[in-house]
Amino acid sequence: MALHLIKLCVGADSIEDLREWVSRRSLIAIAAGLEPHSLHTTRMVPKRVEELLEGGSLYWVIKGQVQARQRLIDIETFTDADGIGRCNLILGPEVIETEFQPRRAFQGWRYLTVEDAPRDLSALGEGAAEMPLNLRRELAELGLL
Repeated sequence: MALHLIKLCVGADSIEDLREWVSRRSLIAIAAGLEPHSLHTTRMVPKRVEELLEGGSLYWVIKGQVQARQRLIDIETFTDADGIGRCNLILGPEVIETEFQPRRAFQGWRYLTVEDAPRDLSALGEGAAEMPLNLRRELAELGLL
């Protein structure tokens, strides 16, 4: 069964900020002759790698709300120049919007079960994706979306 990760999207104020970052990283990878994946480096290495790679995603918390996800393609461990073990989360190039789900700030990443993960915005119906972001946020806070 798939398992997901959840992490704060530090430095991004919106999904558009995240999309721009992913787009820049993809263009850099393509220019280097690599696949258009983006990498996110983290210090802690997940122990449940097999479950994460069975269809898992990295869910991004932006401004206190889970708002998007990227598919986890691979997890590569390495040792940096200071001798500290780290890992690269290799992410798919598509940023998929999700329903809003409030989250308090936390450090690092956490596991997120399939049952607790927010649904993709496309699963909420045809009109949800066309709604302005502020309206979607207000409706989610009221429990109407």
